[in-house]
Amino acid sequence: MADLPKPTEAELEILQILWEKEPCTVRQVNEVLSQKKKTGYTTTLKFMQIMLEKGLLKREEAGRSHIYSSAVAEADTQQRLLDRFVNQVFKGSASKLVMQALGNKKSSKDELEQIRKLLDEIDNADNE
Repeated sequence: MADLPKPTEAELEILQILWEKEPCTVRQVNEVLSQKKKTGYTTTLKFMQIMLEKGLLKREEAGRSHIYSSAVAEADTQQRLLDRFVNQVFKGSASKLVMQALGNKKSSKDELEQIRKLLDEIDNADNE
C-alpha cells in the first residue's frame, strides 16, 4: 500500500466516484464526471487505464464491458494524502493544520461537538 502512487486530482475524482458507486463501467464514471465538467469518454477511459496500470483500480470483464472498482480503500488513500500534506505544508504538525482549518472556516456547532468528542477520546486514551 505504501508504495502505491499518489493519485492525481483527476484520478482522485474517479476514485471518489468509484468509492461511492462501485463497481462501474467507464461510461457510468464518465456520466458522473460530465455532470461536473465536460469530459470525453475516451479521456475517462484513458485515465482509468492508467489507473489500472498504476494499481489504483481493478477491472473485470463482463461480456463486452469492463467493470472497474477501486483497488485502494478510501480511508487508506485519505490517510496517505493527509500524511503527505501535513508533512509537506505544516512540517508534520497536526496542530498547525487544525488551527489553520478552524481559523479559516466557520465551524457548525455539530462539527465543533464532534471535534471536542474526538479530543476527549484521544485525551482519555492517552491517560489510560
